Amino acid sequence: MFNNLMKYTEKPQLYTPSTNSLWNDEHISKGMLEAHLHPNWDAATRNHKFIEESVKWIAKITPPSEFNNLLDLGCGPGLYAERFAKVGYAVTGIDFSERSVEYAKKQAILSGSNISYHYKNYLTLDYTEQFDVITLIYCDYAPLSINDRLTLLKVVYKALKPNGKFVLDVFTPKMRKAEKNSWSNNKSGSFYSEKPHICLERTYQYDDDDNTELDSIVVITDEKIECYNIWNHYFTKEMLIDEIMPTGFSQYEFYGDVAGHEYSENGETICGIFTK
Repeated sequence: MFNNLMKYTEKPQLYTPSTNSLWNDEHISKGMLEAHLHPNWDAATRNHKFIEESVKWIAKITPPSEFNNLLDLGCGPGLYAERFAKVGYAVTGIDFSERSVEYAKKQAILSGSNISYHYKNYLTLDYTEQFDVITLIYCDYAPLSINDRLTLLKVVYKALKPNGKFVLDVFTPKMRKAEKNSWSNNKSGSFYSEKPHICLERTYQYDDDDNTELDSIVVITDEKIECYNIWNHYFTKEMLIDEIMPTGFSQYEFYGDVAGHEYSENGETICGIFTK
């Protein structure tokens, strides 16, 4: 195990994959769902008060009477999707966490909503001019490599109807972290494992064209070593315009967040709305 562990002390090559699925690990996905559902946490999703404000604002700028069909990418357990449905949208939700999608489906049955949930990788979707609004909320754009982001933009553009809106938010460079490392001894388990384990956490910065950042979490138990690599990117308005507009979008506008607050150059997030 020592030799295996030693390789995780070195800086990974760019986009080295995790050794296990962060989204579908039995223990981690349970904790992630709990974080989604906690009303006051800004963890797996934003706090529920902000979600309410966000849905109200999105419904104001893209009223369901005019923009009825909405695709929620990275929908998780349906916290946005349920609220979108309540204000009048016909909602489709896509997520890569099977546990979250199953929870969302059960909630849709209980609430009597007609939301269509799917456990899928949204990079592989093949809709054609089916949606009036597509949302990608809580900075889910940022973990993707430039190649995957361009793939996603093509998927989104193809799926939108003419005059359709793509709503996304991203973190700004203000949120970039310094390189650091830490470790913890988790005798009673933690978010990453229910078993006693040592957790090594490191943040790396890469000098590539995309200014990539990595949060690497190495979890060491008696039985095995798992490494979770979480990649991140940060954006300015100009970067978003240069990256997204060549896909074919005709217009754009920016806000400070997905609740419609005013854009600030000193803000931690940017919300972009791109019109096909």
